[in-house]
Amino acid sequence: MLSNFIISAVKDKHFNRQLLQLVIPIASQNLISALAVTVDVVMLGFISQSAMSSVSLAGQITFVLTLFYIGMAAGVGILAAQYWGKKDLITIERVLSIGCVFTLMISAAFFILSLSMPEQLMSLFTNDDELIMYGAKFLQTVSFSYLAAGLSQMYFSVIRSMENARASAWISSSCLLLNILLNAVSIFALYPEDAEKAIMAVALSTVIARFVELACCILHSFKGPIKFKYPLRDAVRRRLLGDFLKYTLPVQGNYIVWGGAITATSAIIGHVNADMVAANSVASVVKNLAIVLCGGIASGGAVLVGKYLGNGEILQAKAAGKRLTAYAVLFGILAGLTTLLLMPAVLRVVNLNEQAEQYLSGMLLICAYYCIPKSINSTIIGGIFVAGGDSRFGLWCDTLVMWGIILPLGFLSAFVWQLPPLMIYFVINLDEVIKAPVAIVRYFRYKWLNNITREHSQLYDC
Repeated sequence: MLSNFIISAVKDKHFNRQLLQLVIPIASQNLISALAVTVDVVMLGFISQSAMSSVSLAGQITFVLTLFYIGMAAGVGILAAQYWGKKDLITIERVLSIGCVFTLMISAAFFILSLSMPEQLMSLFTNDDELIMYGAKFLQTVSFSYLAAGLSQMYFSVIRSMENARASAWISSSCLLLNILLNAVSIFALYPEDAEKAIMAVALSTVIARFVELACCILHSFKGPIKFKYPLRDAVRRRLLGDFLKYTLPVQGNYIVWGGAITATSAIIGHVNADMVAANSVASVVKNLAIVLCGGIASGGAVLVGKYLGNGEILQAKAAGKRLTAYAVLFGILAGLTTLLLMPAVLRVVNLNEQAEQYLSGMLLICAYYCIPKSINSTIIGGIFVAGGDSRFGLWCDTLVMWGIILPLGFLSAFVWQLPPLMIYFVINLDEVIKAPVAIVRYFRYKWLNNITREHSQLYDC
C-alpha cells in the first residue's frame, strides 16, 4: 500500500522537474547551514567540551529569534507564492516591505536583550558558571548579526516563492562558507589555546557573514523584479497588512510555541548534566543534517501548492499535495537511514568524554526514528497547510502536544521520576510521533485548499 502510494507519486515527470528546481537549491542551502553548525561544533570541540556546549546553549537564543524569522518568512512566502501565481509583482514587492518592517522590530528587541543581559539569558539554560561565562561572551558579540539576518531572510522567502530558489541558495551558501572559513581561522590560527577569545571570534565571524549576506541581497534586488522599498501608507497596504497578520500570526505563534518548547527541553537537558548537553549538541547537528532534503521538500512543495492555489488551479494543488506527502514519507525513511549510517563517523570525529559518547550513541538511535514523522509533519503542517492558508492547525497542534504532553512528561522524567538521561531524551522526542497521525487526518479533510489572493489593480490605478 505505502510503496504503491510512493510509486504513483514519483511518476509525474513534469511535477518532479518543477519540484527539483526548487528542492535542490533549498536543500543545498539547508545542508550548508547545517554543515556550518556542524563545523562550529566540531572545531570548538577541539578547544574544549565546555566551549562547544556553551555556544550550543547560547545558540538557543538565536534559535528563538530564527523562529520569528521563519514565521515572518512563512507569512511573506504564503502571500508571495499565491500572488506569484497571478504574476502580480507589485503586490509581492509591497508584501516584502511589510515583512521587513516587522522583522526589524523583532531583531532590534533581541539585539538589545542579548547585548545588555547575556548572563541572565544563559542562566535560563544552565547553572554551570563556566558555560554561562562563555555563552554570555558569545551572545554579546553575535547579537549584532541580528540587525542584518532578518532582512535577508525576508528577501530569500520572496524570491524562493517566485521559483528563484537558486539565487537565494547561492547567496546564503556563499556567505555560510565564508562564515566557516572565518571560524576555522579564528579557532585554529588565531586562538587555538584561548577558549574565550575563540568563542568571541566565532561570533564575530557570524556577524561579518550576515552583513555580507544582506549586502548581496541588496545588490541582487537592484537587478531583479523585486526591490527593497519603504512601505507606502495607502489602501493596498492596509489590506495587505490585514492579510499578512491573518496568515502570519498563526504560523508565527506555531513556531514560537514549538520553538519555546524545544528551548524548554534544552533547558531541561542543560540542568541534567554537562555531558548530556554536549551529546545533545552533536545529536542535534546530525539530525538537522539528515533531514535537509525533507525541509527542501516542504519549502519547495509549499511554493508549488501556493502558486497553483493563487492561480485557481485547485485540482493541481490537490494532486501536488498527494505527491508531496508521498515524498515526505520516502525522504523521512532515507533521513533515518542516513542518521544510522553517520553514527560511526560522528563518534570517531567528535571529542567527547566516555559518558558523553555513550549518551550520543543512544541519542542518534532515537533521532533515526524521529526523522520519519518529522518529515511528514514538516511537509504537511509546515508546507502544504501553510501554503493553502490553513496555518492555525499547526499552532493548536503544537500547543497541545508540546506544552500539554511533552514538556510536562519531560519535566517529570527529569526532576520527579529522575529517569536515566537517554530515557528523558526519548520522552522529549515523542512530539513528532504524536502529531503525525493527527496531521494526516487533517490533510484528507482538504481544508487547506484555499485561494487567499485579492485583486488590487483598481487601487493601484488610483
